[in-house]
Amino acid sequence: MKDKGIVDKHIKNIAQGTFEETKVDEGFCVLTYQNNASDVKTLNREIDSSYIQFHFCLKGSSKFNFNNGRYTLDIPEENSLLLYNPQRELPIRLEINSKSWLITLLISIKRFHGLFSQEADYITFLSDDNKDKKYYKDGKITPSMAIVLNQMINYNLNQSIKNLYFKGKAYELLSLYFNRSEDANVEQCPFLVDETNVIKIRKAKDIIISRMAEPPGLQELADEIGLSLKKLKEGFKQIYGDTVYGFLFEYKMEVARKLLESGDYNVNEVGLKVGYSTASHFIAAFKKKYGTTPKKYILSVSS
Repeated sequence: MKDKGIVDKHIKNIAQGTFEETKVDEGFCVLTYQNNASDVKTLNREIDSSYIQFHFCLKGSSKFNFNNGRYTLDIPEENSLLLYNPQRELPIRLEINSKSWLITLLISIKRFHGLFSQEADYITFLSDDNKDKKYYKDGKITPSMAIVLNQMINYNLNQSIKNLYFKGKAYELLSLYFNRSEDANVEQCPFLVDETNVIKIRKAKDIIISRMAEPPGLQELADEIGLSLKKLKEGFKQIYGDTVYGFLFEYKMEVARKLLESGDYNVNEVGLKVGYSTASHFIAAFKKKYGTTPKKYILSVSS
């Protein structure tokens, strides 16, 4: 049976409008629609229930029809809409108003999880309580997202590299979607972990950050947040894309870099603040991360 969520790239030129569908990866495709006419255009597209839908209205406005038109959902200009319902298929029944541009990303739940964890195939990322929950979210298109969307609409590329270009832009758009503010992170994603454990995993992150100079052991950390060691390790990897101590290392190096840039502390002091008892260990860790020593880094940013 052919996957209804993904097809090969094809373009339909409609009177004063263009609909284009491009497969960018297995389980991932992009739909673009430009209605440059003076009347409303319709778009009908069957979507498998295992797909998450991201819709971005760059210009004008559009309207989704559900349940044979008994329920409608508007998506105005410069707004986005996320739809997911594993219990039933959500076919696209779309009315695109005059002078409107719309871009849609369709990505399978399996591919989506693969973006956040290499172990997605082996982790039960949805609990029995959560796996059948539908999800809906609307929001504003940020300026950085608008740039990418315009690039996807107004591309002027050789046909042979267009698919590669769209692939890069589609992944860039998703990354911007889940980074809408400085404090936004993957833990806000509704699909990744049993929602009853998200708070516990977040608490584990806060604990290791607050005690980064002397972090607890994994079992101690699991006991403190009230999760099994297995669930702590799997959940942390799902949410933050790294192991507990891998995440902590990256965090410590970022803190160290900012402390060095401030000019308020010497190398030894910075090393102690982020949990290295000897300067040599800190220097080795810093060089592993940034490819240069702390002293050389200070000279490079102050010159």
